[in-house]
Amino acid sequence: MLSNSSHDLDALAWDTARLGEAIELLARKARLLPHPVSSTWARDVPASDEPASFTDAATLAQWVYHRANQLGIEAEPVEFTYADADQFVRRCAPAILYLPQNVISSEARNLDSAARDSSSPKPLLEMTGPRFLVLLKSNHTRVVLLAPDASSHRVPPHVIRHALCAPLEIPRRPATDELLEHAGVAPEQRARVGATILAEQLSGARLEGGWLLRLSPAASVWQHARQARLVQSLLAIVGADLIRQILLLVAWAVIGRSVLVANFDSVWLWAWALLVFSGIPFQLLLTRAQGQFATGLSGIYKTRLLYGTLKLEPDEIRHQGMGQFLGRVLETESIELFAVGGGLTALVAFIELTIAAAVLAVGVGGWMHALMLGAWVVLTLLLGWNFWRTNRAWVACYRGMTNDLVERMVGHRTRLAQQDPASWHEDEDRELDQYLHLSERLDRAGLLLAAIPRAWMVVGLAGIAVALISTERGASIIAVAIGLGGILLALQALTNVIAGIQNVVAVTQTWDQVAPLFNAATRRDAPRLASIVLPAASSNPISFRAERESSDAPEISRFARNDIDQPLLTAKEISFRYREHGHYVLDRINLQVSRGDRLLLEGPSGGGKTSLAAVLAGLRAPESGLLLLWGYDRASLGSEAWRQRIAVAPQFHENHVFAETLAFNLLMGRRWPPTDADLKEAEEICRELGLGDLIKRMPAGLQQMVGESGWQLSHGERSRLYIARALLQNADLMILDENFAALDPETLALSLRCVLKRAPTLIVIAHP
Repeated sequence: MLSNSSHDLDALAWDTARLGEAIELLARKARLLPHPVSSTWARDVPASDEPASFTDAATLAQWVYHRANQLGIEAEPVEFTYADADQFVRRCAPAILYLPQNVISSEARNLDSAARDSSSPKPLLEMTGPRFLVLLKSNHTRVVLLAPDASSHRVPPHVIRHALCAPLEIPRRPATDELLEHAGVAPEQRARVGATILAEQLSGARLEGGWLLRLSPAASVWQHARQARLVQSLLAIVGADLIRQILLLVAWAVIGRSVLVANFDSVWLWAWALLVFSGIPFQLLLTRAQGQFATGLSGIYKTRLLYGTLKLEPDEIRHQGMGQFLGRVLETESIELFAVGGGLTALVAFIELTIAAAVLAVGVGGWMHALMLGAWVVLTLLLGWNFWRTNRAWVACYRGMTNDLVERMVGHRTRLAQQDPASWHEDEDRELDQYLHLSERLDRAGLLLAAIPRAWMVVGLAGIAVALISTERGASIIAVAIGLGGILLALQALTNVIAGIQNVVAVTQTWDQVAPLFNAATRRDAPRLASIVLPAASSNPISFRAERESSDAPEISRFARNDIDQPLLTAKEISFRYREHGHYVLDRINLQVSRGDRLLLEGPSGGGKTSLAAVLAGLRAPESGLLLLWGYDRASLGSEAWRQRIAVAPQFHENHVFAETLAFNLLMGRRWPPTDADLKEAEEICRELGLGDLIKRMPAGLQQMVGESGWQLSHGERSRLYIARALLQNADLMILDENFAALDPETLALSLRCVLKRAPTLIVIAHP
């Protein structure tokens, strides 16, 4: 039920205690969830898991993220500027937006009505907690809001825009009105002029909007296709092409009949022209639907591919070389082109083959001619299977050569120093010989497949000749013409079939490279608990002690401990090895880290210090044992939440400076784009680490491009950048893996003071 009467946003707002209900209702109404909405939904959904209140925005955002994740959707936090507020409201649905808590003073309540927009909603009364608007649909003329009773209400976009921007506008309205009155602006023009002044003053001001709801990239392709209306586009493609083919067939039947019966008249010509021109709109519709389908499918594919890449575990890509990464990048682009183009070509070819078979059945050859076409299609598919099998072997050989070539280029200096030049090309010669042999086989298979359409012309004409010979009285001219037309239609269809087979073969061969990234998107990383609110970290060192796990284990010096009931991190009997039957790098390690601890982990090179840090940080999974963070295991928290709570700065050779701005490299573990507070804190930490002179030398400061193609950083500057990046993540536990090794004593003391001051809990790995 839609209502147009209510613009009272306070009555349509949702309380925090029912925010979970709002998320699920909106997801179902927006068809982000597969099940239909029941009429008794609001009464059936339990509210026992909903928190009554939140003390801070960060906790609320974390809860919303987990709630949406449980439903299999995504909740993306968004901000908008005052200048973009109107467009944001008209385009953001489905979304959940903050309704500002406006405390309207008596002065604001008594503002001159002439100085305010008459279409603005009434002032919101003072509210005691966060309130939210649930936007189901939005466009340029209306916004559909969901009320707490699950009813729908149409609201003009400017009403919501006014409510969202009220916290910025209300404090400035008295001064603006006074200015307009002093300037002598006419009362009827004050609303427009005042709005212009506010827009100029507040254009860059940012407002926290709320969350946009959308399907998770991990959802099935079918769900994404339905959400993007790809099914409708596909039906439009089939319908438009079928009608276009029928119109074209009827047009040539009309002109052919008039010519062959020697009764040609201008009426028949006009009828032919009308049928031909009638097919133009359907051709345009076909082109438009193909573009929409290709664009939508490409968007789904790219989003899922990127999401799956981010879901890969470090161990899954650590053993791969540059050549394999290059191959994956190249294949991801080619599979998109071949899949979309090949699928649409195959679909059109199927329609054309069906029409061609029907025409042949009506022609001089009858059903025998149509059956010959069917047999030829079967032969085409067999030759296509042979082409696919040969192409698979050729692609495997080609990829192996490419990977080896890239690896040899990367390690060319090592070859110069260690390998005899006389044996450099022995392996390449063998691989090249095999490649040439497979190329010859592939060319032969490709020639056979390409000859199918031309060979069909011979077979089709032979079928007409047999039909003419076997007919006692001879076939009519019209039947012969129909048979020839069917042969030509089948020729065009078989040409499209060959193109479709070649694209399908290319897709299946490239899929081997892309499938691990695509399938990784379905990995669920959501916590099983309804909500997890972890304690905030603090630092309060009060005592010292030291302990050693075993004679071969790294030495752990505990020089600060905070006495609290729940340990931050607990490791019990942790064992880890890199290979299934390899040597245990970590063998039954026990460790407990409390909030506020400062630990120094020492040991010989190769003693397992870095491996232990990787296991604790969630970069590697232990083979056995129990690992808990604030009492939760990794399966309950999820890998993403675990890594947000434990920040690690790896060793120099495993860390990276990206070819981006210094601000990006500092804040990439926090959020992007950053706020002014983020940039200010980043600069403060850099100066505390002794990087102030570096920032001063950079022409653009924090916005200076750094990395391989930009500003050159020294070894020590990079080390301190890694430390700053970990500190800016605001994690509960910070692990520094030999990050102080490249620093001189003075800089080391400076950096250590910064780390001890800012890290809530700290583990430092160093050589004894």
